[in-house]
Amino acid sequence: MKDYLFFALKRLLQLAVVIFAGISAAFFITHLSPVSPVETIIGRVAGQSNFSPEAIQALRETLTELFGTDRPLLEKYVNFWSRFIVGDLGPSLIAFPSPAMRLVMLALPWTVGLLVTSIVLYWIIGNLLGGLAGYYQNNRFLKAFGIVAMGIQPIPYYIVAFLLVVIFGYLWPVMPISGGFAMNVRPGFTPEFIFSVLHHSILPATSLVIVGLGISFLGMRALVSNIITEDYVTYAELAGVKTQRVVFSYVIRNAMVPQLTGLAMALGGIFSGTIITEQVFAYPGLGTLLVRAVNGGDTTLVLAVSSIAVIAVASAIFIIDLLHPLLDPRVRAK
Repeated sequence: MKDYLFFALKRLLQLAVVIFAGISAAFFITHLSPVSPVETIIGRVAGQSNFSPEAIQALRETLTELFGTDRPLLEKYVNFWSRFIVGDLGPSLIAFPSPAMRLVMLALPWTVGLLVTSIVLYWIIGNLLGGLAGYYQNNRFLKAFGIVAMGIQPIPYYIVAFLLVVIFGYLWPVMPISGGFAMNVRPGFTPEFIFSVLHHSILPATSLVIVGLGISFLGMRALVSNIITEDYVTYAELAGVKTQRVVFSYVIRNAMVPQLTGLAMALGGIFSGTIITEQVFAYPGLGTLLVRAVNGGDTTLVLAVSSIAVIAVASAIFIIDLLHPLLDPRVRAK
């Protein structure tokens, strides 16, 4: 137990370093951008109303003081962390004067719900079918599924999303292809709203599940194909252990640890795929919010979304890391 606590503290320290480095990189990238939030707002306001040059200059000075764009980069960096710790990065440009972090917190549950649901579905189904395909290598259905998985696996998430939009939005319009819920449904914890949310999430989740299913299936099948040649599996079969127990307790269980490692390594790519998929389906998550922020030159909101994304992905990898010693005795021994 003491060794596991030391392991957890070590990983927690690594998590803090990764989050700090990731958010710092996001800060410097956004602040080295030539886009000025002050000029963005002035251009938007001046295009909608007739302001005198004096009024525009006064507005420029006020906004410069508000966003601190005239301060040295190091001072802005220190000020950013002092505000980030209390959860206040300032107002968003595209939804001024709404706080940027408030917009992120409103969009975050949509992305987390879509991402978690998709990963759970494709990881469980893909690993189960892949494990069976690796053990029962002559099964016709599993061999056919393997061919399909090999064709699906290299396809980007957004291509699958576009295909689903064309098929179910135009050729066979039976599913909603945009938004998070129906326009005539009032948000709230009601059966109508919950059903509408689930209905609108089917296509975005399906696009993620299809590609992820191919990846997890092929990975598990390859692992199981090697594991079944191990001596302990052969001994269990010769000893008369039930086939079901051999498959699930001896083979698939030992293949789950590398698959868990692969999932942790792929989380960044999966999150990126989710971001693009949300934009395709106009899903009200972080992806759609990030694209709006980039198009509107809202560096504050871009930084807020990026920071939360870094924390979310790094924390998920940290949790997966903590599960390794619980699943693999070799890691516990070390």
